[in-house]
Amino acid sequence: MVYLDRNENNYGPSQKCIDVLTNATPDLFYMYSTDYKNGFKSALSNRLANEFSITEDRVLLGYGAEDLLKQVVQTYLNRKKKKLLIPDHSWWYYKEISNEVKGISIEYPIVEGKDSYEYDIDKLIEIYEDTNPEVVFLASPNNPTGNSISDEQLIYVLDRMKESIVVLDEAYWFSSNNKKATELVNKYSNLIIIRTFSKLYALAGIRIGYALVGSGLKRIKKLSNRYLGYNRISEKIAIAAMDSLEYYNEIAEKMTADRELYFTELNKVKSIKAYKSDANFVLVKIPKESMNQLKEFLVEKGLVIKFMNEKIVNSHLRISLGTQEQNRRVIDAITQFYQEYNS
Repeated sequence: MVYLDRNENNYGPSQKCIDVLTNATPDLFYMYSTDYKNGFKSALSNRLANEFSITEDRVLLGYGAEDLLKQVVQTYLNRKKKKLLIPDHSWWYYKEISNEVKGISIEYPIVEGKDSYEYDIDKLIEIYEDTNPEVVFLASPNNPTGNSISDEQLIYVLDRMKESIVVLDEAYWFSSNNKKATELVNKYSNLIIIRTFSKLYALAGIRIGYALVGSGLKRIKKLSNRYLGYNRISEKIAIAAMDSLEYYNEIAEKMTADRELYFTELNKVKSIKAYKSDANFVLVKIPKESMNQLKEFLVEKGLVIKFMNEKIVNSHLRISLGTQEQNRRVIDAITQFYQEYNS
């Protein structure tokens, strides 16, 4: 079976990551980190601080991006009916972590455009000004729609949200350019940028993510500090991934080509619509009445994809990008199914 339903990276990690496990020494298992003796919290946070040219205390590590999102909500919503602003087409987990602390989730629209979904910036600002939320989540690219917020839109929004904690969730970020992130967290003291090693770096199983925080966010820096350090093996694997830029750039190029292939090929098929995406998945709208039949058809061919069944996105496929051979199989299978379905 080929699993393309959880936004994992089927290319797998670089050889340098595998070598970390092959060459692991026993002390990595039974000894706590002693990085503090070298003047920093951990080898990975120190490396990231150098990569982004910020002080190490402004780099937070977590058990994947989900852990860091939860840390933000638990720090700033505080079980006091405080408000979290989230996209209406978004990851269900946003609302779930707000519910855990009895927060109030308020949705703003992401709307369908000609070829992709888009942020409705005017409506977002209108809702923000009406509700005065303590925390705002911006997802770029957004899951499951795959669209990003443009640089111009992001600056416009951040300039108007200085009274809130703003989280830019970039779990699906696929660029090696770190300059923009550095500029943003240095300019906006209320901003948190969250990224992960799960997607591009193909390290979902080791569960490690990081956040870059603005200078004004002292509470979360204190909360996230780990006196005994972090998972030493995971840190080493993450650093090995960062040292494998050529390998991951090649994967990113293949994914960019295959996103375009999905968009071009599936939009030739009658009765379905594929959307442009900036993430490692594509969203495809299909006739709702065909969903069960298509699912059975694909499973028979050894293909598992995500059939969306949420409040708004409920007649859609979210297809994680696999290898180029796997992606071709999916495109051919969906094309074959709808040729027969429409005949």
